[in-house]
This record gives sequence, C-alpha cells and structure tokens, in this order.
Amino acid sequence: MSSMVLPATENLLETREINERSFSSDGKAHHQIYKVGIPPKQNLFNEFKATIKEAFFADEPLRHFKDQTKLRKLVLGIEAIFPILSWCRAYNLKKFRGDIISGLTIASLCIPQDIGYAKLAHLDPQYGLYSSFVPPLIYAIMGSSRDIAIGPVAVVSLLLGTLLSDEIDPTKQPEEYRRLAFTATFFAGITQATLGICRLGFLIDFLSHAAIVGFMGGAAITIALQQLKGFLGIKSKNFTTKTDIISVMKSIFKTAHHGWNWQTILIGASFLGFLLAAKFIGKKNRKYFWVPAIAPLISVVLSTFFVFITRADKHGVDIVRNIEKGINPSSVDKIYFSGEYLSKGFKIGVVAGLVALTEAVAIGRTFAAMKDYQLDGNKEMVALGAMNVVGSMTSCYVATGSFSRSAVNFMAGCQTAVSNIVMSIVVVLTLLFLTPLFKYTPNAILAAIIISAVISLIDFEAAILIWKIDKFDFIACMGAFFGVVFISVEIGLLIAVAISFAKILLQVTRPRTATLGKIPRTSVYRNTQQYPEATKVPGVLIVRVDSAIYFSNSNYVKERILRWLIDEEEQVKGDYQTKVQFLIVEMSPVTDIDTSGIHALEELYRSLQKKSIELVLANPGPVVIDKLYTSNFANFIGEDKIFLTVADAVASCAPKMAEDP
Repeated sequence: MSSMVLPATENLLETREINERSFSSDGKAHHQIYKVGIPPKQNLFNEFKATIKEAFFADEPLRHFKDQTKLRKLVLGIEAIFPILSWCRAYNLKKFRGDIISGLTIASLCIPQDIGYAKLAHLDPQYGLYSSFVPPLIYAIMGSSRDIAIGPVAVVSLLLGTLLSDEIDPTKQPEEYRRLAFTATFFAGITQATLGICRLGFLIDFLSHAAIVGFMGGAAITIALQQLKGFLGIKSKNFTTKTDIISVMKSIFKTAHHGWNWQTILIGASFLGFLLAAKFIGKKNRKYFWVPAIAPLISVVLSTFFVFITRADKHGVDIVRNIEKGINPSSVDKIYFSGEYLSKGFKIGVVAGLVALTEAVAIGRTFAAMKDYQLDGNKEMVALGAMNVVGSMTSCYVATGSFSRSAVNFMAGCQTAVSNIVMSIVVVLTLLFLTPLFKYTPNAILAAIIISAVISLIDFEAAILIWKIDKFDFIACMGAFFGVVFISVEIGLLIAVAISFAKILLQVTRPRTATLGKIPRTSVYRNTQQYPEATKVPGVLIVRVDSAIYFSNSNYVKERILRWLIDEEEQVKGDYQTKVQFLIVEMSPVTDIDTSGIHALEELYRSLQKKSIELVLANPGPVVIDKLYTSNFANFIGEDKIFLTVADAVASCAPKMAEDP
C-alpha cells in the first residue's frame, strides 16, 4: 500500500492551494473549507463493547440500577421480572372499577370464542377454556402491557391444528395428538422466553408488516372456509382435512345435495347476521363497544335455549354435547421429552411460538402507543414464554394476545393487567359450574362466532395503502395471502418470510444511488430527479450512495457509479468545456464500509485515473473516515480530495477547471 501514497511535497502544495482558495484577492475570507474530522481511536475492547451494547442493549435495561444500594437493586431486579410488584403499589379502587368492567366484558367474549378456537386446533372445547385460565394469570404477573388480553387466537389455533394433524390424526389417536399439542406449546414457550432472555426480539421484525397483513387476511379466509362444515351442518366423514380453498370448496359442493342441513343453516345464518349487525353498531358508535363484546355470549345462550326447547339436535343440528367439568388437570407427564415426537413437537412449537409472538408484540405496541407508555419487547417475550411453558403443564395449548379481545379490553376502560385476572376468574367459574349448560350449544353458532371474529383480520384498507406506497411490499402481501388461501397455512407463512428476506437482500445488495445538482441561489446539492430545477455543475459529476458499502454491494456500487459516469459522458458528447473532470461521491448516507468496499473504491479510483478524472469524497462519517485512514486509502487518493461538504468539494474543483486549457 506504500506505493499508493502521494509524495509529501505534493500533499503540501495541494494543502496550501486549498488554504489560498479560502481567501479573496483582498485577503478577506471568502469560502472557508473545513477538514473532515477523524474520530479518536478506540481500543478493540471498547469498540466491541459499544457494538454489543448498541445491538442488544440499545434501550439500556440496567439504567434504573445505577447508583442504587444492593437492597434497592435486588428489589428492582424482582420488579423487572414481576412488573405487578411495581404497579400494584399505586393500584386503587378507581383502577379496579375499570379493570373489573373490562375483565367481565372480555370474559363474555372469550368463552364462546375459546370453545370455537379449540375446535380449530382439533382439541376438545374445554382445552380452549383452560388456555384462558392459567396463561392470563401468569401474564398478569409477568407482562408489562396494560391492555393486551391473553388467550387462544384463531390464526395460531388454525396453524397449530394444521401442523399437528399432519403428524397425528386427531380422530384416530386423540391422546397422542393432545400430548403433541402440549409438547408444541412447551417448546413455543421456550422459544419465546429464549428470544426475550437473549434479547433477540428484533428477529421477529424480519416479518414485514405487509407480509403479516397478507398472511392474516389469507388465514382469515381459510378459517372462515373451515367453519363452513359446521355452519352448513355437513357431517360427512370424507370432508377434506386440507385447508386450501379449492379442496374445501370441492368438499362443500360434493355434499350439497345430501349433506347440508337447512335447520343448521338457518340457525347459523340468523346469528351470523346478528353478530355482524352488533359489530357494525360497535364500530359506528364507540359508546356501544359492549354490544359486539357480549353479542357472542347472547348468541350462545339464545341458540342453546332454542335447540333445547325445540330438540333441534334430533333433526340433524350438530351440538357441542359435552364439555368436561373442572379446572385444568396437570399435563407435565404428557409432554414428550423423548422419542420420535420430541423433534416434531419442537419444530411445530418454534413456528407457532414465533407467529404467536409476532401477533402479541404487534398488539402490545399498538395499544402502548395509544396510551403513550413504553413496552419492553424483550420482557413481553419472557412473559409470553413463561405463560406458555406453565400452560403446557396445565393442559393448555399456545395462547397469545388476541386483537379483538384486546380492542374490547381497551375500549372498556382497562387500567392494568388485572382485567386478565378478572377474565380468568370468570373462566374458572364457568369450568367449575357452567359447562353442563353448553351441552345443547349448536356447532353452527360457534362457526358463526368464529367467522364474525376473523372477518376483521381481512384489512382491505391496509392492502390498498401498501399498494400505493410500495409495490414490492404489495407483492409480499399478496404472496403470503395467496400462499395461505391456495396452498396451506405453513406455505403461506414460508412465502411471507421468504419475500420479507428477499426485500432485505434486494435493498442491501442493490442500494439506491443518485446524481446531485445545485439548488438555485443556495449551496445545497440535492437529487436531480427529486428537484428537476437543480443544476449540474459543468465538468463535475456528483453521485450520492444511499447505503453502507459492504461486500454484498460494493461491486454494484462501483459499477453503478461508472454507469452514471458513462451516461453523463454521452450527454456531453465530447465538449471539452463540460467534459467530466471530477467525480464527487457524497458519502453522508454511507454509515459503514468494509474491506470489500474500500477495495471497490480503489478500483473506482484506478478506472477514473485512466479517464483523467479525479475522485473526490464528500462528508464521510466517523466510522467511514476512520477506516479510510486505517486502510491508507485517504493517502492513496490524497487527503486534499476529502471534503466536509459537497459545496466545499465543488468550490475546490471549480478553480482547477478554469485553469485547464
């Protein structure tokens, strides 16, 4: 690299020339050119420590522990694990009033939903209720969100049911199926807690908002299609177990002549209309938020009473029949800790855990932003993981934050996580005393409740907005949507993740570049496409690179800059007065550069030398300038070719152009 260093005398002459340009003929300062600052050197350990801190501890989770006594640190540590110990000291009767109203409201919504969601997961109805008893209690103790309502949700129930039934037939081997469900729930909790403890919560952000919108919309349609069997009263044992729209519709039309039950359809359609009307009323006027919240329970009560007094079950109307009475039995001995189902339970658990986590964190952040309080994502993951681990040992399947219940919880005026405790108490009372009353509940009403609940997951407005803002995001959205609807839930999820990663790779490997021009009557240089009035400086091409320069994009950046140069030369068409003599690279957006990036700049410099064009750099950041000097590249091109601003670089280049013959 020593051969790259320019002679010291030439450096001195160039430096003196720059200093002379800073003054006019009368000796007064004309245009002061500042040298780019070089940050002080850090030792390797401090640099590594700073990188780790920024990557994993950007929120400074231990800042509350500074300058505290040992006892106080111990108390703060316990409160960090169990936030309830922190906020319970300020709890009062006013807050309890809000929590008890919201807790009772979401309980009336969750009981019929839980029975239906358990059927989506191919489990007996009581397992849905179990999952709204223990997990919400654990979350209330360890969670940091005030608004999130915990329990089974439609998408995770469908995903779990699909993945589990691919391994074990729930009708032929119900006991083994339940054991695999508890095993998957255990590993879902372990996955969630591990991500939180290791502060790897940023991994769930790789699933883009657009992909989530598409996946949720596709899952909603799939769930609604799955409910048509119960909604239409189809009892055929040959009804497809596949979830794609084509298979489901084929099964439905095959049974159209002899499998549909008009009494079931009448019950389902009547109450679906009632539920949708209640939803419309609640949406139209927020004062009546309680109407759609209690509508499912009213539907269950009325339909059950109707079936009981008319004995519609004797006329082909399928009913729930039996919900096991009593609280959650222990399932510790039912989890597979060895054997062939251990690895299967682990894989299913990881997938279900990540999807559940994505949904819960998104919901928690939404309501935290509405109420203007901070939500620690990593703490949330630990809380969600702990509740699912404990849940797996108490006959629960994967629970997470429910958007519909959380929205009702928020509108009902919840103040703290006590609303989850109130809901749990109502659920356990139902399990102890009220389950026999659900015997005559028609399955059609459960189908209607689920259909009305998942309709809100289809977000047309979000999809339209995604189309307007970013077409690639829309492709991700539609890819996930059609993957779920036409193939399967897991394939749709895989497509969503794949397209999200593809977008990241595309942005990293193909960063944006732009040519800059001078805004009239200013010293500001901006993108000529964004500002058509910006004028190019004759003889100077100014290019901005809008990304860090790494091994993955360094060659592209070099080639793209050279293509800009070719385009500019073609426009000039041999006119010497405007022939490009200087290439200024604006490096403000370049946050970092690696050895491949520096090597690409060296190659660019050599290519320009062959064309008698000088390479000039403007405003490299502290990390970049440090690496340019460490690699000796700054000396290679000349320190006088590195400027603080584009305006300084142009001011330095313009006099030279005037002197050229």
